[in-house]
Amino acid sequence: MIQRCTSLIASLALLPALAACSGTAEIEQPLGEEAMSAVEEDAGAPKDQLARQIDDLFSKEGLGETRALLVMHGGVIAAERYAPGYDAQTRFVSWSMAKTVTAVMIGMLVSDGRLRLDESVPEPRWNRPGDARAEITLRQLLQMRSGLRHTEAGPVPYESSEVRMLFMDGRDDMADWATAETLEAEPGAKFEYSSNTTVILADIAARVLTDSDDPDVRREVVDNYLRTRLFAPIGMDSMIPEYDANGTLIGGSLMHATTRDWAKFGEFLRNRGSYRGAQLIPRNWINFMTSPSPRSEFYGAQTWLNRDSGIDRDDDQADRGPDTMFAAIGHMGQYVLVSPEQNLIVVRLGHSDQEQRPKMLQQLLDIVELYPEM
Repeated sequence: MIQRCTSLIASLALLPALAACSGTAEIEQPLGEEAMSAVEEDAGAPKDQLARQIDDLFSKEGLGETRALLVMHGGVIAAERYAPGYDAQTRFVSWSMAKTVTAVMIGMLVSDGRLRLDESVPEPRWNRPGDARAEITLRQLLQMRSGLRHTEAGPVPYESSEVRMLFMDGRDDMADWATAETLEAEPGAKFEYSSNTTVILADIAARVLTDSDDPDVRREVVDNYLRTRLFAPIGMDSMIPEYDANGTLIGGSLMHATTRDWAKFGEFLRNRGSYRGAQLIPRNWINFMTSPSPRSEFYGAQTWLNRDSGIDRDDDQADRGPDTMFAAIGHMGQYVLVSPEQNLIVVRLGHSDQEQRPKMLQQLLDIVELYPEM
């Protein structure tokens, strides 16, 4: 469900491909009105080429189903297109893109002085005499190196920690299920991607915002905090986060928003936590989120970096994209790509399986390549 976004050094040339059998040039079909109207005249890239690359993402075989695509350049929508049945009012599920939202919430609590990066976290189950999990810090949770025995995915889906927590025996109290896991490594020593870890972070947020164990109270205080401090200030009016039966934000998987609101979130990250001149979170926190952790050069704090993760990559393709590019990425090919050097946000939402995702990503990066680095 993740992969790196890779060097935008090669210029794009749309040349006709030579037909293998006849030796004659394959004629490219003219683009229709739908494809051309999806792109603004001043898109920051050649309109015809951008329209062609976006159309390929929607129409090429083997890429899965693209349901929404939005390009924002310099804070302005440059292109926007939807598949039949979807539009600008459709809310799309985040899947793991939610993790990056949760990291911003945690950063706000740190900047408020209510949490500290390198201290033990307020999880009562761990803070008992002799429990080695008491050594787990907030920084380690954010960087996916807690050492907890979590298995994100495996050959038998219903045996994975994520599936059991979200849909089976852990679903009513996800944080209780996730924090019950034992250590399999020393805290800080090993990277292991884990949706369960992000639910623990969401539970920590609820614990510092309220002393109440009432699910309705927990849900309300976290929801109000997110809306007051993040969603309302940047205009993400469509955002609907989900909570479990215990009132814990499902912060690793389940938030719903329109394509435009996902683009606003990307723009907020591109501007290092600033929105229309207001610094909503310290710039250093966004820098922390987008810097490699000690155990994974391709992952920061709940955010994917432009490094080789070895996951969902097409080995035949060269590395592409500025080193400063980063992304919120979700299951089945949900992307908010953020490229500060290009003043660029690209949002792709849809459904691509494991085999389709590497090819889809390369097509997505063809769109990114049309924009120069500043």
